[in-house]
Amino acid sequence: MVPVIVGVITLALGFAVKLVPSFATAEFGADKLLDQNHFAAFTAIALAIDTVLSPPGIILIVVLLFLFLLLVRRSPVNAVAVCSVATIGWLSSELFKVIVNQPRPDQSLLHNVLVSADGHSFPSGHTTFAVALVIALWFLARDTRWSMLVLILGVVAIAVVAVSRVYLGVHYPSDTVGAVLVAVTTISLYTGLWNRYGLRVLNRVPLLDRFGPIPPASAGKGRHRNVNDQSAT
Repeated sequence: MVPVIVGVITLALGFAVKLVPSFATAEFGADKLLDQNHFAAFTAIALAIDTVLSPPGIILIVVLLFLFLLLVRRSPVNAVAVCSVATIGWLSSELFKVIVNQPRPDQSLLHNVLVSADGHSFPSGHTTFAVALVIALWFLARDTRWSMLVLILGVVAIAVVAVSRVYLGVHYPSDTVGAVLVAVTTISLYTGLWNRYGLRVLNRVPLLDRFGPIPPASAGKGRHRNVNDQSAT
């Protein structure tokens, strides 16, 4: 029920900028403020983020992460779990984009350094993937000595990505807030399904167990399991 409520709140936030003039004006004011204070170094970083977290870049990141966990760490469970969390979290932003259908900030009023900024504004796809990837990596590192480091660096990375999108003038601040809510909401729903059905599905995939051990579907039955509780590493 909580993820559904958060999802409704997220949609309300998206429609607020689209339908409430005073909210939209305040939001655009933040874009203009950053637009008037561009610095070469951060512009280069923001443009690099724009490229790396573009759809082709995201697909490459997910594929490389999947291959590393599958072939190097020999953990098919983690490979599927972590990469599916990151991917589904990211793709969920497209559903919200279609529903809200919010245009991007008016580029003619900004010194936009991007060649083009197509698509819908709410939520930020770049930020949504950043949040989803951090959550997926935290699932992987939880209960290890790397947990806090992943969390701290992840929060910093999410903040940098979010600010960079507003800095480039392709998103409103609420788009980045919405991205966090979208990723958290979707992943909360997905992990519930994974913890119930994930191992059952993986045990039915031919040859997958040749890359590493897959616990039986009954493993951990009777207690709540998070994605990384089913780790084979």
